Amino acid sequence: MPRSRSSKKFRRARLLVLLLVVLLVGGTAAGGWYAVHTVQASFPQVSGTVKVAGLGASVDVKRDANGIPQIYADTPEDLFKAQGYVQAQDRFWEMDVRRHITSGRLSEMFGASQVNNDAFIRTMGWRNVAQQEYDTQLSPETKRYLQAYSDGVNAWLGQHPGGASASLEYTLLGTAHSGYKPEPWTPVDSVAWLKAVAWNLSGNLQEEIDRSLLSQTFSPDQIAQLYPDYPYSRNGTIVPTGTLAADGTYKPAAGTANQAPGSQQNAAITQGLLQNVSDQMGGLPQLLGPQGQGIGSNSWVVAGSNTTTGKPLMANDPHLGPSMPNSWYQMGLHCRSVSAACPFDVTGFTYAGMPGVMIGHNQNISWGMTNMGADVQDLYLEKITGPNTYLYNQQDTQFVTRQETIKVAGGPSRVITVRTTADGAPLISDQSTEDQQVGMYAPVGNAAPDRGTTGYGVALKWSALDNVNGATTGRTMDAIFGLDKAANWTDFRAAAANFAVPAQNLIYADTAGNIGYQAPGAIPVRGKGDGSYPAPGWDPSYAWQGYVPFKSLPYAWNPPAGYIVTANQAVTDPTYKYLITTDWEYGTRAKEITDQINAKLAGGGKISPDDMQSMQLDNTSVMAKTLVPLLLKEQISDPYVRQAQDLLKDWNYNQDADSAAAAYYNGVWRQLLVLAFGQKFPASLRAQGDCLLVQQKADPNQPAGTVGGEAKPVTQCGTRKPALAQPDGGDRWTEVVRQQLANPNSSWWTYIDSNHQQQHGLDNILKEAMKDARQDLTAHLGKDISTWSWGRLHQLNLKEQTLGLDTTSLISGITHRLLNRGPFNLSGGSAAVNAAGWNAAAGYDVDWIPSMRMVVDLSAFDASRWINVGGESGHAFSPNYNDQTALWSQGKMLTWAYSSAAVNSATKNTLTLTP
Repeated sequence: MPRSRSSKKFRRARLLVLLLVVLLVGGTAAGGWYAVHTVQASFPQVSGTVKVAGLGASVDVKRDANGIPQIYADTPEDLFKAQGYVQAQDRFWEMDVRRHITSGRLSEMFGASQVNNDAFIRTMGWRNVAQQEYDTQLSPETKRYLQAYSDGVNAWLGQHPGGASASLEYTLLGTAHSGYKPEPWTPVDSVAWLKAVAWNLSGNLQEEIDRSLLSQTFSPDQIAQLYPDYPYSRNGTIVPTGTLAADGTYKPAAGTANQAPGSQQNAAITQGLLQNVSDQMGGLPQLLGPQGQGIGSNSWVVAGSNTTTGKPLMANDPHLGPSMPNSWYQMGLHCRSVSAACPFDVTGFTYAGMPGVMIGHNQNISWGMTNMGADVQDLYLEKITGPNTYLYNQQDTQFVTRQETIKVAGGPSRVITVRTTADGAPLISDQSTEDQQVGMYAPVGNAAPDRGTTGYGVALKWSALDNVNGATTGRTMDAIFGLDKAANWTDFRAAAANFAVPAQNLIYADTAGNIGYQAPGAIPVRGKGDGSYPAPGWDPSYAWQGYVPFKSLPYAWNPPAGYIVTANQAVTDPTYKYLITTDWEYGTRAKEITDQINAKLAGGGKISPDDMQSMQLDNTSVMAKTLVPLLLKEQISDPYVRQAQDLLKDWNYNQDADSAAAAYYNGVWRQLLVLAFGQKFPASLRAQGDCLLVQQKADPNQPAGTVGGEAKPVTQCGTRKPALAQPDGGDRWTEVVRQQLANPNSSWWTYIDSNHQQQHGLDNILKEAMKDARQDLTAHLGKDISTWSWGRLHQLNLKEQTLGLDTTSLISGITHRLLNRGPFNLSGGSAAVNAAGWNAAAGYDVDWIPSMRMVVDLSAFDASRWINVGGESGHAFSPNYNDQTALWSQGKMLTWAYSSAAVNSATKNTLTLTP
């Protein structure tokens, strides 16, 4: 014991010394040689020559002033080996943490604080499924490329085997958990990251849980009002809904989709059981930001007949959670001589830890992506009949079980048992004792089987985990390499056919002048149910029947309009044979982009590359156009509130960072949502720290006049992580409020005012929201409204997400302040095209952003533009750590060099890798 205390004191002392060194270098830039050497020891070598074993010939790595590498090689194997080496130079710490996330091994790095996260991910089995996909589904060519990439990473790792020579973060980690050394990289480490990407882009699972939690308080009709039908007639669809031929092949059609009612399936479910599953989900590492719910992306492509260049223009800006370093990594991969033997000449955005390019262009085509929002996850309530059995089709059925050992840095290992249904759905509620206890007493209604002595559990069916019964949903890595070398629409669609998980909207343009759209993805075909609520697992009629055939998925090719917009709106209308989801985003951004394109084209106008970039920066609050006139009609007697109301009189609805009107409007919007909806929501949906005075019901088992026998007011605080709290104020909520505004006496306009009195009616709640917003903004920004600005409220903080996984005192606090960047005052809003999202249930801070922006010019690739929210480097004091952030926040972009001549002109450093 004395030795342990001594060791801990030594590590703390070492940390203090290191922090002093970093402060000297990062804060004053005046540290001595030792300080500079210590911090910069892990910076990559970017010029000269380095030997990399296994290369067939030399490879050139040309970096520009922003550290963005363009790699030139003679063979694909050398190209991807160099890619692995270079990404490890810049981002290996991030790569290492990512693979520990996907394999459920964070506890090995960060200790006992991560055991629950590891148990949840081990239960889903991301790494196991990725291994199966690598073994049985990926093509031999893809495996060669993945192995070459791994060899490149390991060549770098062999030269930097951990500690300060690998990354400053490893030194910080060593102060808390000494002895950790990175393992060699494997191809499955790369494949598994696609599971994390798919998880963060699948928001319907949280919607499914939220509906069920709301069903404890609200009627089916009220829940339908909170999840209104998609406004097909107003916001349209990505493509007009086509038809399916006799063989199931999709046939595009012209026309306009008609509005049709949505569907709802209700199922009795226990609040406690689902709440704990939601808590487990919310506790997972958020390297891509909050999971799915409310997060979108923009992409659009305009045909050459409508552009000033005479060739197509393409824009894309995926929305993800902010982090440091940013999710994306920019680079180019070039065969020196492009041929069938070496077909790659591609540039764009990818993920550190994954070979190839995810979004970008090659010499012939460009492509972009937005999240389709397909419902590819279903929760099943399972009737547990014994330690290893559950009820299915009126029979006891054996779980498939396995044990997982979770190693814990600085502590004993933990062993968990994972139970999986016969069709591959893991019982995700198993890792919570509370879930199991609540399941015993779950009030599931008369239609459900008796609970017996073992209760109920919750299983997850997800296409990303589906490797049973011959399912093949794991060839997305094949698709990425296919996109990278595609020469035309036929090649593009062949690659898209393998893009199973995550399901994305893919847009296309080529140098021949064509544009297109393809909906890919493994989208389940259900028996009963529509995925809105958890399904009864004991009833086989609710089982998945397979997947929508790729030939039946919607696409468009050179549509008459001359442009295609995807911004998470509905792909098709409800006449399409297959159910994609009931939870589309509501199309506000898509309509705004479409309206701007049509306005530019009116009277024979043309769209320029500058226009494309300008559209990405559109801050318009569409909802404000409806709500502000109603706010201005209200007669406000209090001059203190009326002064703020007057800000809205001449507002142009643009949410610029320096706008006082935008600040006040969004404050009113937030207060309106809290009064109308947040007050009525159960604690399980409200943000932590959001506390309300509620009337506790009397206990019917206690006599009146005794303790517990009388109703009394109690304080009830929200329990949900802020990023997932409701009402979040996103696109769905604009549709909810829009519909309720038509009824001034709606029950949603009943609220409790600041004097704890119940009030009714639209006029009253609008006045109360304006008063509360005036008080809230005064608390945040001061009394003088002339000093108010939206950007002072709406701030972005770029946080280092990996060391944040360790909650020990040794490497938290001041270390994060050294690694984080911000705050940055931002324009935009949750439902604006410039989607700097914030959660109205939790505050004004930005929690998701356009994670990158690109505009591709198919007439001259060197005239294309790109920007990353942070920088290329993962090394905190590298000049390329966040050198793009200021440009990004101002809406500016970098020149995107592609041709050899342009790359050579932009090159600042050249590193040659030799055998």
